[in-house]
Amino acid sequence: MKKLFSALAIAAIALMAAGCCSKTDGGFKKNSEGAIVTPVPARPAGQTDVIGLVTPKLETVRIGIVGLGMRGSGAVTRLSRVPGAKIVAVCDVEADRVEKAQKNLRDREYGEVAGYSGSTEAFKELCERDDIDLVYVCTDWVHHVPVALYAMEHGKNAAIEVPSAYSLEDCWALVNMSEKTRLHCMILENCCYDFFELSTLEMAKQGVFGDIVHVEGSYNHNLDPFWHEYWQNWRLDFNQKHRGDVYPTHGFGPICQVLGIHRGDKLNTLVAMDTKAFNGPKHVRAQGGQDPDNFANGDVTTTMIRTEKGRSILIEHDVMNPRPYSRMYQVVGTDGYAAKYPVQQYCLRREFLNGEPIDYSNLKGERTLMGEALAELQAKYPCPILTEDFVNLAKEVGGHGGMDFIMDYRLVYCLRNGLPLDMDVYDLAEWCSIGELSAISMDNGNAPVVVPDFTRGAWNKLNGFSYAFAPGDGPAAAK
Repeated sequence: MKKLFSALAIAAIALMAAGCCSKTDGGFKKNSEGAIVTPVPARPAGQTDVIGLVTPKLETVRIGIVGLGMRGSGAVTRLSRVPGAKIVAVCDVEADRVEKAQKNLRDREYGEVAGYSGSTEAFKELCERDDIDLVYVCTDWVHHVPVALYAMEHGKNAAIEVPSAYSLEDCWALVNMSEKTRLHCMILENCCYDFFELSTLEMAKQGVFGDIVHVEGSYNHNLDPFWHEYWQNWRLDFNQKHRGDVYPTHGFGPICQVLGIHRGDKLNTLVAMDTKAFNGPKHVRAQGGQDPDNFANGDVTTTMIRTEKGRSILIEHDVMNPRPYSRMYQVVGTDGYAAKYPVQQYCLRREFLNGEPIDYSNLKGERTLMGEALAELQAKYPCPILTEDFVNLAKEVGGHGGMDFIMDYRLVYCLRNGLPLDMDVYDLAEWCSIGELSAISMDNGNAPVVVPDFTRGAWNKLNGFSYAFAPGDGPAAAK
């Protein structure tokens, strides 16, 4: 945060000179509508945006995986099954994890891969190799950005687990590096590839729900059984040090795709609030036996966002309390509604379904579809990246029911065919920036905060979210 305040102080001078904002008692600047404005650094000279970025086709995507814990170990298995992908090297601080990954591949007759371990700097040797096209980053959150920046500096595309960044400074650093190097920097948001989300996105694109007016997403997941699994207790430590929605992207990413964020709409203003940290300190005591002087992250954080087109977004974070797992995922349109949690359902106007007149006797002009009726409706709007054989393969390989494999497959497919990725560096920055932006709002009495335009003006170059396909493949091809 100290670096952010320094940057804000510098930006304040420029803003005062421009006369566009007024100073607040907290040292931040506010725009004419009273919202806090964070600095948007000027694009470095000679750089342009990377909307629709493509890189040269790759017959084989050669991959180095950094971080072999809970997420990275699964990535090793999945990527070894992706057509056209070749794992070249693996890296982790802990040597035994590297040896386990190498044995995993060797036992399945995959062949030998190079291994790097021994320090938090070991990834640099991997990134410096000349036979790697993609560095796949699955470390603890603190090391995501250093690894990705170093990878791009050394000519590699980067794919980063979630949340890929936390601070605004790091979000801008990744944007600038991707623009400078003209290399991909993708957020590994697997929930964008869950089957319900894929179906609902296609239905939304085809107008089933009418105009989308409101969406909701969350990460509500009781982590009591998992805190001790994180290397050197890094996740609980991060929550102790950072306020705000520190893990927004599972719920936020899929709904941003529905809205077409920086593809015809953009995030404008955010307001956030949190509860007191009730359970966080208890977990610290359970892990280390000492009462913490401070625990920054409240048990529940809630964030509201308004977009340029006047739509609203609600996102929530709670990993401390014994509530049912939920990413909420709700889409509200002028003609319909979709929800995944707690029950998968669609709600549509009756006339959309079968032309029935409204039944005024029971005051219902809509019809809710679940179970078989829901599946029948989804079948009318198939996701273009899925075929029956590909779905079966994804479920066989697995990773949260197959969505992890679909994510990996699409990443490799696009790199092999020289296509824009499904998620670009601006998605990464927009989705991850909620962490620090929500903290700024909370630290300033739940004040509104302007969400920066990480595209620096290119947010409406595209019209809606879409998947790219190689010539001759067409929609619904998985080759």
